[in-house]
Amino acid sequence: MAAATPASPRGSGSPDITVGPLDLAARVDEALAVQALAFGLGQDEIDVRRQIVLRHLDHPQARALGATAADGRLVGFVYGLPNDRAHWWSTVVEPYLRATGSDDWLDGSFVITELHVHPDFQQRGIGRSLITTITDAVRLPRSILSAIDTESPARGLYRALGYQDLARQVLFPSAPKPYAVMGAPLPLRRG
Repeated sequence: MAAATPASPRGSGSPDITVGPLDLAARVDEALAVQALAFGLGQDEIDVRRQIVLRHLDHPQARALGATAADGRLVGFVYGLPNDRAHWWSTVVEPYLRATGSDDWLDGSFVITELHVHPDFQQRGIGRSLITTITDAVRLPRSILSAIDTESPARGLYRALGYQDLARQVLFPSAPKPYAVMGAPLPLRRG
């Protein structure tokens, strides 16, 4: 994993935040608390996601980074792994990608599984630092992710980094809103 680096050199504007390796299994509850605030999740959904995160971390190439404040508090995190067409996420998005002629993106891609920043720390470049740092360490030609299919700061960030819509209005079981699947060549665009 990448060495810990202050987030501010990557344009975060938050010199008190450090982006570096995260033992996500050990800090899963803290990370999910950030995700719950950033994403508006209830306790039932957090409990389900906890098991999903821990299962993903069993993959030998899973990577996780955290953004920590000077006091050690986790204020953001990202994790991902190389895509596997047999994984649940891939089986859901594959028909949508096939319909747009983009299903080849499921091969040779690093999936950004989750990326969340505490609402009090958003719009400071922390998300940008997390996603670029994690993908810079990947030896795959591209990255894919899914995001709620609405114009949002997150979608704007992904576009600025080179992600493009591969499929829209993707419906995940039990998700109240449709998603977009986005893909970008690696390394991610800067500037």
